[in-house]
Parts: sequence; structure tokens; C-alpha cells
Amino acid sequence: MQLRKSNSNTNSLPIRPSQVRTALNRDKQGFVSLVGAGPGDPELLTLKALKAIQSADVILHDHLVTKAIIQNAKPGTNIIEVGKSYNNPSATQEGINTMLVSMAQRGLRICRLKGGDPFVFGRGSEEAIALEQQQIPFEVVPGLTAALGCCAYSGIPLTHRGVSRGFTAVTARGNNEQYQINWESLVKLNHTLVFYMGLHCAAWIASSLMLHGMSKDTPIAIISHGTQPQHHQLSTTLIELENCLLKNTPTAPSLIVVGETVDLANQIKWHSNHQQTEHLFEHSLEGAI
Repeated sequence: MQLRKSNSNTNSLPIRPSQVRTALNRDKQGFVSLVGAGPGDPELLTLKALKAIQSADVILHDHLVTKAIIQNAKPGTNIIEVGKSYNNPSATQEGINTMLVSMAQRGLRICRLKGGDPFVFGRGSEEAIALEQQQIPFEVVPGLTAALGCCAYSGIPLTHRGVSRGFTAVTARGNNEQYQINWESLVKLNHTLVFYMGLHCAAWIASSLMLHGMSKDTPIAIISHGTQPQHHQLSTTLIELENCLLKNTPTAPSLIVVGETVDLANQIKWHSNHQQTEHLFEHSLEGAI
């Protein structure tokens, strides 16, 4: 596998001889798979996602896709990081769209690998439209979005009888002039709220919710590196969050969860217990050898 970062210059993209031969042998146009890689744990990949990764000539992956997932690629696959992280963009969306079209027109099979689900804050729909406009055949492979995977591993149910009848996912990133959160509507929903890409403005999220009527004692959790070995959860209340962040520094990628179901994590500790059991089991095996 060849791993490198993209500079969005599609005219200089290296194509291996084996890929050229593969493309020439095909009697059809290239193909693009818009694939959701899930929240991080490679065992949460769908079978269809794994198949798309293993059959690709080229993988264009987001920054959040873990190495453990990318390592499923076949030998010789051209692997290019095109993802964007907060305040550190490596490729424009227009550039990524152009790369997908250009490579597919060369007859290559491309896996566009995204963290979570391609159609949940993943800009997968923008890429699908770009491919459709150029009549490039493609498929969409759903993935487990972070709200589901990270909360499950944290023991936080998104809904719970008598506590929460629904959940709402919101992106905290956006140009203030073009995208504004309707805080009053969010508070009135009485849902579990999940904020994507909000670590940089977590205190602002908490204060905005309180300003628009949410109780200051509402539980809030920040889940960092969810479902991965470094999975970490910081839980407090809206009013205490700012002070809590002075003593703790969660790192990206992080998910923010707000609502009464957050407290249920105290009763649902399956993941931490599972990790301890695995550690003890491995330790006992070492002693038995």
C-alpha cells in the first residue's frame, strides 16, 4: 500500500502500471463506492464496506479513518488522505469531487472512505451529486454514524422509555452567516442532543442551551476517540462544563452528548467492564504459558 496526502492536483496523480492494466482490462467505466467506515473500531465495519475497501484500486480517505481500517486494503492499492480536520484542511471539497470523477473516467475502482456514515455530516451527498452529473456509476455504502457507535460504547442510550423519546444530531461547525442553530427549538424538543465537530466550542454550546431555557443541571458528556482503544468520556453538567474543561482537555475527534440519558451511563458500563475482562483474560493466558 502507498499512503500519501493529496494536494488536490488531479493532473499529477500517480497511477500504478497494475492499475492501468486493470483499467484497460475492464469493459466498463470506473466505479466509485462512497463508503462509511464507522466511528473507528474496525470490527464495526459492515461486510459491504470491507468488500469495497478490499476491491479498490484507489482509496481516498478522510482524516478520521483509522489505520486499522485502511490496512484492509489489498497490496498495491493507492491510498490518499484527502480528509479535513478542524482548521487544517488538506483538500477542498471541489478538489475531491474532481479527483473522483477524473479517476473513474480512467476506469479505476475508487473507494471514497469516510468516517461514520457518508450521508451524516460527511458531504457524501455532494460527492454523489457530482458523480451523477458526470454520469459516473457509484454506490453508497452506509456506515455506523458516531452518534450511534460512540454513545453505545459509552453506555449512553440515545432514547430511553420515560426519559427521552428521540434524539437530534447537529453539526456545531459552520459559517455563522450561513448556518445558525435554532437553540430554542432544540431545547423545546426535549431530545437527547448530539453535537458533531463541537469540541472547539463546547462551552459555547452549553451556555447557549442554558440561555434558551435548558436546565443548568442537564447532564453533558464529551466522548473522545469513541469506540477506539483510547476511548474516553468526560461527564458533567451544563453549568459545570466550563470549569471541568479547565481541568480536563479532551482531544479530537470528539462528540458532545446532552440530555438526561447521559446519566444512564453510570448503570450501563458494559464497555469499561468488557475492557477489564479482556485485560484479565489476556493476563491469565500469559501466566498459563
